[in-house]
Amino acid sequence: MRDLIATCALLVFLSVLSPRAAAADVIPVRFVEGAMHGFLVLRTLNGAVLASGDLLQIRRDGGEVESRMVFRFEDGSLFDETVVYTQQGVFALQRYSLVQRGPAFPEDTDVSMERASGKYRVTTRSRADGQEDVREGVLDLPPDVYNGMLLTVTKSLPAGGTARVHLVVFTPMPRVIELQIEPAGKHEVLVGVLKKTAVHYVFKPKLGTGLSLFATLAGRMPPDCHVWIVPDDVPAFVRFDGPLFNPGPAWRIELTSPRWPDKPK
Repeated sequence: MRDLIATCALLVFLSVLSPRAAAADVIPVRFVEGAMHGFLVLRTLNGAVLASGDLLQIRRDGGEVESRMVFRFEDGSLFDETVVYTQQGVFALQRYSLVQRGPAFPEDTDVSMERASGKYRVTTRSRADGQEDVREGVLDLPPDVYNGMLLTVTKSLPAGGTARVHLVVFTPMPRVIELQIEPAGKHEVLVGVLKKTAVHYVFKPKLGTGLSLFATLAGRMPPDCHVWIVPDDVPAFVRFDGPLFNPGPAWRIELTSPRWPDKPK
């Protein structure tokens, strides 16, 4: 999934420069992605429903895949994340955009970046006074930058496998950081009346010794994110726990199914 989870990219709240990106892992394609429409629900960790969502994915000409995750909140807020990537042997991000608007977020944000030119644009707007801040520039993106693709690449890891990849976080200036993906055990889940085994993965931001100490002392150490994947013959996403913006509370994303409206009594 969109990978939601650029969603972890937006978890990280840093006011200091991050270290230069080190070598990490380009993820080979074990499972080719195609057309898909999934239904999502966003909750607090206590189970209260915050928003309803859609995961939309389609293959484009030229071998590109466009994946979009949208959450519409009960208070009118919007989270809309889109990633375009290729999957020719390895996963490779091509274009990325993110829109966050409404009272669910500390400020309104529009983000865009593309690999070919390296250009990025970050626009933030204060709802208190309407003041707008625009940041533009060029980034040298490592080949394993996976904003919006974390769930997708995790599904293609061997069951219980590990990886170290990169993300671009926006604070609002963009910074490239490392993210360690590692298994943290297995858990039994129910699908109807059937029992399945899900692998629990933890996404750990790696800031380096100096930045980790600074962030800890400043109370800005980014939290880990947690993802559950049922491997089977074809892997399936089960659940994500973590923030969607920086800094923000940990929320839960799960699959849901359409249901018939309640009939009036």
